[in-house]
Amino acid sequence: MGQREHVRVAVIGSGFGGLGAAVRLRREGITDFVVLERAGSVGGTWRDNSYPGCACDVPSHLYSFSFAPNPDWPRTFSGQEHIRAYLERVADTFRLRSHIRLDHEVLMMRWDGDELRWEIETSKGTMTADVVVSATGPLSDPKTPEIPGLADFPGKVFHSSRWDHDYDLRGKRVAMIGTGASAIQIVPAIQPQAAKLTLFQRTPPWVLPRMDRKITGVERWLHRQLPFTGSARRGLLWGIRELQVSAFTKRPNELGLIESLAKANIAKSIKDPALRARLTPSYRIGCKRILLSSDYYPALAQPNVDIVASGLSEVRGSSVVAAGGTSQAGGSGGGTETEVDAIIFGTGFHVTDLPIAERVVGADGITLAESWKDGMQSLRGATAAGFPNWMTIIGANTGLGNSSMILMIESQLNYMADYMRQLTVLGGRAALAARPSAVGAWNRRVQERMERTVWKSGGCNSWYLDANGRNTTLWPGTTGEFRRETRRVDLTEYEVVRVLAKSAAAAESVDVAS
Repeated sequence: MGQREHVRVAVIGSGFGGLGAAVRLRREGITDFVVLERAGSVGGTWRDNSYPGCACDVPSHLYSFSFAPNPDWPRTFSGQEHIRAYLERVADTFRLRSHIRLDHEVLMMRWDGDELRWEIETSKGTMTADVVVSATGPLSDPKTPEIPGLADFPGKVFHSSRWDHDYDLRGKRVAMIGTGASAIQIVPAIQPQAAKLTLFQRTPPWVLPRMDRKITGVERWLHRQLPFTGSARRGLLWGIRELQVSAFTKRPNELGLIESLAKANIAKSIKDPALRARLTPSYRIGCKRILLSSDYYPALAQPNVDIVASGLSEVRGSSVVAAGGTSQAGGSGGGTETEVDAIIFGTGFHVTDLPIAERVVGADGITLAESWKDGMQSLRGATAAGFPNWMTIIGANTGLGNSSMILMIESQLNYMADYMRQLTVLGGRAALAARPSAVGAWNRRVQERMERTVWKSGGCNSWYLDANGRNTTLWPGTTGEFRRETRRVDLTEYEVVRVLAKSAAAAESVDVAS
């Protein structure tokens, strides 16, 4: 048997987080790394989500790397195809292709405490790495509810992130399950094609108009010729969103004006008072992610659309059965049956119970999922107690409710870069292990701040919350504050673990805090 391949760093995933990590490693002079990607191409979320109408709800010039500006964004809010093409260009521009291993799904990662390295089992074989950077992202594994009778449904069934482009929806009776960010883009795109579209709405979202437009040729020329204009545009977009943060995190009552604008948006397109009431949320705006669309409500007002104000309870043959509530057509939604040809789930992803966590076995022989059984916890959104030399991009409490995740990713890349520098300074065979006390202190601080936010006090049950009602998803502050918190690795928050000699049977922990 040949010797297993060993690398300094193994990056898992090739979306924004994974490609960003790869670029930053090269800039730090580290070229001994691989990017393990389970699919056949790069792109992450923007490869997997190709449903009709798929686009970003963050302005294009803010939803891109600061080190890889794109002066040629075609729209102020770019579509999936343009974002995916951007990521492909990043892979080419920064010469990442030779590092990327496509069709390499990570099946298991185990920490070897004697050798101080990670053993990584992939679908194409095994390898080892000194450091693992997990950039699988929270929007990578779709969540489909267990619905009685679904397995026996004779029609077509798929999740929004696994869209079946070979299935023609024209003239079909379609059930759309969910009213989140994907659904409000899908509904207007497929409504003109469907013979009938039944939307199962368990909770109505707050929706503001999407101020989208083509970016003119003059603007694109200006950004190409004078790059500082693109930077200024990005800075303005960032600054506006930074100013909005306090309303979400400290003073939710200040969101009343935005709520009034959202109600006006409903009234503009929905003339039926009963339907308007059904589409108006009862919780404070911002408690769930504020959605952007200018064609969602007009689509719902069309005669071939029926809204069921409840979730899906079961499937009986070719019929979908509502759990309760009322339908747009009138009458009780409880037990109401609707015959359909296709069921599309827009039911989100495994965000607070990341499937990758079941494939990571740490120093104590337990999985990350077991370690996080009471909720995700990570130090500065990056490292976890019991898992040396393992980092995550977009970890616990790094999500945003009103701005671009690329800002948070770049902050975590700063932290990753300094983490690697610290290991280099330590020299020899060494690992950094996050202290449980440091992880606990960081997360207590985050959760204390979370109590004041609209995400905890807004009166809704969102995907931001885990099974215990804790918000382990979002960051309760500004992106600027998070960048300051992740600028450097504080070694007092870690134990340094070393192998003192090649023949050592066990590693030695060094207390750097003393």
